[in-house]
Amino acid sequence: MVCGGWCGSWDGEQQQQQQQQHRQHDRDVTTKGLTAANKTNHNNVSTAAAAAAAAGGGGASGAAAAAAPTSWDQDVPAPELPYPAAALLVGVCACVCFVNSLPGDFVFDDSEAIVNNNDIRSDTPLANLFHNDFWGTRLTHPSSHKSYRPLTVLSFRLNYAWGGLTPLSYHAVNIALHSLVSVMSLRIFYVVFGSCAPRAAVLSAVLFATHPIHTEAVSGIVGRADLLCALFVFIAFLSYVRAVRSMTEENVNRKLGCNRGWCGQSLLYMLMTTAATATAMLCKEVGITALGLCSAYDILLAHGGLIGRTVILYIMGHNQRAVASWRSLPGGSVRGAMCRHLALAVTGLALLAGRWVVMGSTVPRFMKVDNPASFLDSVLFRSLNYQYTYSMNALLLILPIWLCFDWSMGCVPVIVNFGDSRLLVLPLLWFAFIMLLRRGITQGRAGHTSRCVLMGLALGIVPFLPASNFFFRVGFVIAERVLYLPAAGFCVLVVTGMRELATAGNVSKRVIQVGYVFLVVVFVLRCQQRSRDWLTERQLFSSGLHVCPLNAKVHYNMGKVAADSGDVVEAVRRYREALRLNADYDQAMNNLANILKDQGHLDEALHLLQQATSLRSDFAAAWMNLGIVQASLGHHSAAETSYLTALTHRAVYPDCLYNLGNLYLEKGDHKAALATWTNATTIKPALAVAWTNMLILLDSQGHYEPAIDVAHKALRHLPNEPALHFNLANTLGKLSRYQESESHFLQATNLDPTNANYWANLGVLYHRWRKYDRAQQAYVRALSLNPGLRSAQDNLSMLLKATGKLSR
Repeated sequence: MVCGGWCGSWDGEQQQQQQQQHRQHDRDVTTKGLTAANKTNHNNVSTAAAAAAAAGGGGASGAAAAAAPTSWDQDVPAPELPYPAAALLVGVCACVCFVNSLPGDFVFDDSEAIVNNNDIRSDTPLANLFHNDFWGTRLTHPSSHKSYRPLTVLSFRLNYAWGGLTPLSYHAVNIALHSLVSVMSLRIFYVVFGSCAPRAAVLSAVLFATHPIHTEAVSGIVGRADLLCALFVFIAFLSYVRAVRSMTEENVNRKLGCNRGWCGQSLLYMLMTTAATATAMLCKEVGITALGLCSAYDILLAHGGLIGRTVILYIMGHNQRAVASWRSLPGGSVRGAMCRHLALAVTGLALLAGRWVVMGSTVPRFMKVDNPASFLDSVLFRSLNYQYTYSMNALLLILPIWLCFDWSMGCVPVIVNFGDSRLLVLPLLWFAFIMLLRRGITQGRAGHTSRCVLMGLALGIVPFLPASNFFFRVGFVIAERVLYLPAAGFCVLVVTGMRELATAGNVSKRVIQVGYVFLVVVFVLRCQQRSRDWLTERQLFSSGLHVCPLNAKVHYNMGKVAADSGDVVEAVRRYREALRLNADYDQAMNNLANILKDQGHLDEALHLLQQATSLRSDFAAAWMNLGIVQASLGHHSAAETSYLTALTHRAVYPDCLYNLGNLYLEKGDHKAALATWTNATTIKPALAVAWTNMLILLDSQGHYEPAIDVAHKALRHLPNEPALHFNLANTLGKLSRYQESESHFLQATNLDPTNANYWANLGVLYHRWRKYDRAQQAYVRALSLNPGLRSAQDNLSMLLKATGKLSR
């Protein structure tokens, strides 16, 4: 047996062994003189052996499969590998594809989910993970996307405890997880194809491991949600396969009156299925689809697919054949399937109810730019747009050439009339689907192939359903990461097609072999190329321009990168282009206004921010920036209103509190300023500018001791902040505590040795302390850093005159 013992698919040797055991049981009964019972038991054994063989999940039907000398995939031009070798091959392929993403930075959504997410830090209570969404926002907050993935965030937290914010460790975990999932997919494919098709399983697993559609999930660190979810979905599926097998064995043993094994194994495996599904949902919402895959297995593969065959015959109107198929089902199999489906339904309803409660019984709110087609008034055109996105997703699986980090905002223009040529794609989509479905419902001699086709469709469609807009609106147009699980169904269909070509003999096996190897090599190279795009944000966003030049978000992100690197001109150009493509892009307005504000173009910045807040009334950052611009224009009352509005929409907003404190300082309300800055530092102890302003204000009011207390509190959180050491040193110097002051001045100059003001004030300290040589050295150092520093020039001149050195 090549499947490693977990997939639940029985091979011929196992079936023969079971039959021998049952026959031995009959012989034992015969020796006791129970001839009539022997005949009955013999019949039961034959029926039970057939049932057990069929329950293995996708092999040939009944006991006939055990005697079959050939395998279903014998014509596939590939060697048959033992499980350890196959698993090693798949794991290596998975690593090779994405190993070059190891030196990558935190890019795109990584910043919000990891770098700026306090939930991953050890000083944040662990319970917060189960109350906040994936981005660290409270689930009950109106702006939350309701993406509840606490176990994924917990994995980031473990990464942070291990290596802080070093991206290497995060990328290494993602690659390891993808390798593990790929190896696990090998077991899944053993179930789908059956133990009579080891070659097909390995070929499918290699395709899955190397598919370029996985790049976003693996190279983008936030894609770990998809990796963890897929892992537990596979575990749930395999546990369910074992539950079906165990239930069949229990039925056989019950009929034979023997008590071999533990009769509660099926219940244990069902509980494992439930637990793994719940765990998958705590990694990503799509984990609920594990239940659908289990149901598909039970109907299409278990018991040789007889349940599915019966349903198909009944739907097609072949009632007599349906009845005959129904009667051929092993005893107890229908009752067992109904019990299992009842358990699946109860599990699904319980998980959905729990999820609804956790979300605060509200649905996420998305903007029109996230998924414009979902906001169309016409139900018909909404449906047509959805179908077009389905065809685009299918195309990405077939031809993963056009890959982009974001497909929103003009990347896929909305279809609004029947003259749109893209509608011609829809008949092709449905024709391909109908032909596959037709092939799947064809039984007879090709029954095993049909079951593989149907299960391939199930693997491709069921995990995609949450992203289909069928049940609820989603916050994206196309997202490559949601195709991580559906890619498994694509691989099944590709390899099944290869087997059909090889069996038909219309195409040379050598051609098929070369074609498959070529496809895998192209996939590997494409994965490596795409992984390089994900190394830095500049490379990632630049690659997006080639695929979606009309995507406003691509230009917006290019503007952010340019602004972060100091290229203000390029940033302004990109933000304006984003607004040209999408005139209602509030985030672009906010960022462009920030740059214009710094350049002194306050009127245009004011207009942009007012427009942004009118478009999105809960845009807290825009309200804060509007307050900054209004304060710069002297509109203090309006600025205060804007700041308070921002805090209404985001209560935990230390940067806004800092700016509000600055406004109170300008208005002369020192008490309110101190109180506001204190609140800001309570929320964010690392907010150095707020600590510094408190220290300076207290010092300017002559409250030296309170200023020193504030400085010491701040230094406990920010021991390497030079501005705090500098201002504390100034305050200590005024109290003639020269030695303490010198110590903090020296720490400030060590931390920031190029700051001329630090050296100049150190010179003043030495000057007052009558250490004139050191004072002169400090003044000279300050002037070497900033020759135009007038205070240092004057103080040095006074020192030289006082010491008589100037005349000489």
